[in-house]
Amino acid sequence: MSPLQASKFWLIQHIGLAKDALHVHVGLLLFVVSALIFRWPVRSWKPWAVALAGALIGEAWDLRDSMVYHTRIAFWANFHDIWNTMIWPSALLLLARTTQLFGNPAQER
Repeated sequence: MSPLQASKFWLIQHIGLAKDALHVHVGLLLFVVSALIFRWPVRSWKPWAVALAGALIGEAWDLRDSMVYHTRIAFWANFHDIWNTMIWPSALLLLARTTQLFGNPAQER
C-alpha cells in the first residue's frame, strides 16, 4: 500500500469520515484555501482549477497504485471521486458568478 493510500485509510478510520466525505472535504479545502492564500476572488476560475488539479492528481495516483499493487481499476469509481471532490467548488463558483451572495462583482473593480 502506498503512503497516500495508507494516509487516506488512517484519516477514514481516525476522523470518522467516509471515503466520499473525505473527497468532498478535500475539494472544498483546496478551493477555499487557495482563494485565501492567493487572494483570488471566489468567482475566479483559479481556485476551482486548484481543486480540479488536486482531484485529478489524486485519481492519477490511485490509478498508479492500482497498477503497481495489481489491484482492480474501476474507472467509474475514479470518476465518482472526481465528482465528489468537485461538487462544492463548482457550486460555489457558479453561485459566485451568478448571484450576489459573495458580493457585487462591480464593487471589486
